[in-house]
Amino acid sequence: MSVRHALLALLSEGPKYGLQLRQEFEARTGEVWPLNVGQVYSTVQRLERDGLVVSGDGAEPGPQKSYQITEAGGAELRAWLTTPPTADVPPRDELVIKVLVALRVPGVRPASILQAHRRHLIETMHRYARLKEDAGPDDVGLLLVADAELFRLEAIVRWLDAADARLRHLAPAEATEAADATAEDTEGAAR
Repeated sequence: MSVRHALLALLSEGPKYGLQLRQEFEARTGEVWPLNVGQVYSTVQRLERDGLVVSGDGAEPGPQKSYQITEAGGAELRAWLTTPPTADVPPRDELVIKVLVALRVPGVRPASILQAHRRHLIETMHRYARLKEDAGPDDVGLLLVADAELFRLEAIVRWLDAADARLRHLAPAEATEAADATAEDTEGAAR
């Protein structure tokens, strides 16, 4: 997520102080992404340096210094909002890497790794579902974040299910290959 662009979006509504930016950022993201106030100030300072925001009359950065978006900042925000995220290179997904590594670790059953992660994801999905149930109808930000997480987690569970099915399908062939290799080793040693 781009904190830079999220702050520009908040400033597009009008001038705001640093602490106000932090509070509104957290409120708009359903309070699931806490933001350090130091990160807010360092980000708005970079935005100011880049000519995307200007600061008010305060002499020093801090809670009494307000910031507002410039025309260039508005253009940057609009460009970011309409530019699809890049998906050219597959991400380095830790779960995928764990499964790939588990395939070659002696004594590890990849199916048990898949099931452990699946259980954890299902538990997490239940927590998000409860969060949605407890949210008020006006908690749109929280509801959108919960929906996004539920869909993301569901996709991972579906991948785990597909990986499990693929590994079950390949397991007999791999077992046969391992038995053949053991038989060859035994025959070679007997000669």
